[in-house]
Amino acid sequence: MATHSADLLTGVRIVDLTTTFMGPYCTMQLARLGADVVKVEDPKGDVVRGILDHDGTGLGPIFLSANHGKRSLAVDLKNERGCDLLFELVAAADVFVSNMRPRALERLGISTEAILDRNPRCIVANLVGFGAGGRYDGTAAYDDVIQAVSGMAAVQGGPEGPPTYVKSAIADKTVGLVAANSILAALFSRERTGRGCAITVPMFETMAAFNLLDHQGARTYDPPRGDTGYPRLMSPFRRPYATSDGYLGVVVYTDRMWLSFFDLIGRPELTDDPRYRTITGRTQHIDELYALVDHELRKHPSAYWEKALAGADIPVIPVRSLDDLLDDPHLTDVDFFESVDHPVAGPLRLAPYPANFSAGTGAGVRPAPTLGQHSRQVAAELSLPPETIQSLIDDGVLVETTIGVHS
Repeated sequence: MATHSADLLTGVRIVDLTTTFMGPYCTMQLARLGADVVKVEDPKGDVVRGILDHDGTGLGPIFLSANHGKRSLAVDLKNERGCDLLFELVAAADVFVSNMRPRALERLGISTEAILDRNPRCIVANLVGFGAGGRYDGTAAYDDVIQAVSGMAAVQGGPEGPPTYVKSAIADKTVGLVAANSILAALFSRERTGRGCAITVPMFETMAAFNLLDHQGARTYDPPRGDTGYPRLMSPFRRPYATSDGYLGVVVYTDRMWLSFFDLIGRPELTDDPRYRTITGRTQHIDELYALVDHELRKHPSAYWEKALAGADIPVIPVRSLDDLLDDPHLTDVDFFESVDHPVAGPLRLAPYPANFSAGTGAGVRPAPTLGQHSRQVAAELSLPPETIQSLIDDGVLVETTIGVHS
C-alpha cells in the first residue's frame, strides 16, 4: 500500500542547525523520509516559534508545520561546553545542515573543515544567501531580498507594473528543496565512495537558475536573438478568468485546444489565422489570444464553462481560496491531511510529505518538539553520564522543557 511518510532514510542522523523557513523546510523533507533530525536550537529557540503563537507555547503554526518529525536539542553554542557537545553529536552524524552565515559558524569554531576533520563521512550542507567570491557574499539574505535580486519580484510586476513579491516564501522553500535533493545525492555518493563532502546551496544563484529556466528567452543564445521573458507567462491576461459569476483557472495551450476553443466561442475562422496556427505564432500574439479568452468567459457562468471546456478536453478548474483548500473534496478523497495529537498544542491537522511510496512502511508523524524537549535524551545518546547532563542543564548550557498537557 502506498504511503506518504516512509522509512527510507531510517538510520540516517541529521544535525539540523537551521532556523526560520529555508533550512527547516529542507530538513523536514528528510525527517518525513525517515531520517532522525536533531534540531539544534539556541536557548531562546527558533524565532519562527513565535509567529502567530497566541498561546505563548513557542508552537506557532508555521513552526509546527516546518518542524514536525524532528527532535529539539537546545544548547548554548557560545559556551565552550555547548560547542563540545555539538561536535560530539556531529561526530556520529551522517549530515550537518546549517543556514547560518559561514563567518558566524567560524566564530563558533564550527567550520566545514573542522566538521569533516572530525567526521570524514559527514555530509556538510551550508545554505547561504550568496555564493562565495561574489560581491554579494556575506550580505544578509531573506526570502524578500532574494525575490528582489533574483528577478522574481520584477517578473511578478510584469513589464509595466511595479515589482511585487510572490505572496509565499517561494525562495526559502525552493532553496530548501534543492538543498534536500543535494543532500540525498551526496548520501548516495557516500554509499559508493565512503566519503562525505561539503555542499553549498546559495539562495541567489538557486533562484536565478529557477527564473532563467523559462524567462532567459532569446538571451539563451549567444549572441542573443532577442529579449528575456516568456511572453505567455508575462501576459497581463494570464490570470484566473472572471466568468459571469466567479473565477476559473483555464489553460488553452496546444493546437487542438485552440481549435476546440475557437469552435466553442463560434469563431472557427480563427483557426486559419496565420498568427494562431502554430505555438510560435501564438506565443508572439499571446496577449491578443488571452484577451479573447478573458472577454469570452465573462459571457457565461462558471458551471457553463466547466462543462463546455471539460467536454473539449481543455484544462479548467475553479479558483480555490486557502480556506477552500482545507476542505477541498479531492484532498479529502485521497486522505491528504494527517491528524496529529500534540501533547501541548492539542489536535493538529498537517499537510503530509506529498509523494507516495510503495516501498518502505508508513512512519508515524512525530509532532514538532517544544524547545529543548529532547535535550536530555540526545545528550544521553552521546553516552554522557547523567550527572554531566544535569550539570549542563543546571549551568544553562543545555535547556530542556517539561511537556505540558493540552487542556
